[in-house]
Amino acid sequence: MSEARLTNYITSGSGRLMQRTPPRITVLLALAAVYLIWGSTYLALRFGLEGFPPFLLNGTRFTTAGALMYGYLRVRREAPPTRIQWFNAAKVASLMLVGGVGLVTIAEDLGVGSGVAAAAVAVIPVWAALVSGAFGSWPGRLEWSGLAIGLAGVVILAQEGDLRASTVGLVLVVVAPILWSIGSVWGTHLDLPGAGMTTATELLVGGLVLLLLGPLRGERFEAWPTTGSLFALLYLIVLGSIVAYTAYVFLLQNARPALATSYAYVNPAVAVALGMSLGAEIVTGPVYIALPLILVGVGIVAMAPGRRAIEEPGRIDGSVPLKDVA
Repeated sequence: MSEARLTNYITSGSGRLMQRTPPRITVLLALAAVYLIWGSTYLALRFGLEGFPPFLLNGTRFTTAGALMYGYLRVRREAPPTRIQWFNAAKVASLMLVGGVGLVTIAEDLGVGSGVAAAAVAVIPVWAALVSGAFGSWPGRLEWSGLAIGLAGVVILAQEGDLRASTVGLVLVVVAPILWSIGSVWGTHLDLPGAGMTTATELLVGGLVLLLLGPLRGERFEAWPTTGSLFALLYLIVLGSIVAYTAYVFLLQNARPALATSYAYVNPAVAVALGMSLGAEIVTGPVYIALPLILVGVGIVAMAPGRRAIEEPGRIDGSVPLKDVA
């Protein structure tokens, strides 16, 4: 089965597996959500940091969103995750939410602009293509070209003023998308519940981990948050977490990894535009050189012919095992 068309399967009354492909409009709406909403969350995080420390901000955001979603799904009598599914969700959430979002937020707290952070994170599809090799789907010749161009853009981006002024911030915005990519690809090979429950469990577990790690790194709620930071938190909970993360999990389960992570095309443009207009951020020369290179690299990776996944018993599509592989 082509990786370009990930599908879900259901069992009919006769016991046969039947294919069910999600409507194209559903995929397009999910893409629009991760494109536009996640592009705006970089600035929302910056505003949220005016009243919250990094890990506690995201911990509150993810735990609240996850608890609301989990409660809603259980009221609708959706089956709870199994023990192994909780454990798998914890592994993915630790990589994506703690290592990915958490580290980017710390970088912004250290002075890295939201647009610059988004430009660095734009290389996620490049990393995702490389990480896929660990699961037997190595990039082809065209994709290797995209990898080289995208990583060259990251090297140039490292010369941007915010990143040169903060070595730690530079390291964080390079490591964060790598961890997010590992979690994204690995998660498609683990036993996880349906898209909605996967979102709820990953948000809930990831948020709790962040709330535990925050105090360990010295974070405290020292004063009442500002009105702006509270609005930013609400935006991050409802749109940035519940809506966009659900859309992303849906895409991971129903689209090629390159398409699911293609939000990196639009996110930087949205983030830079909002950062410069609403956030009064200044973007310097290296960003204008690096961002086109990164997006060209991402484009090459995304447009490369889909690699054919090997069908195996116990898989729901050619790449997602039904059995536990932990």
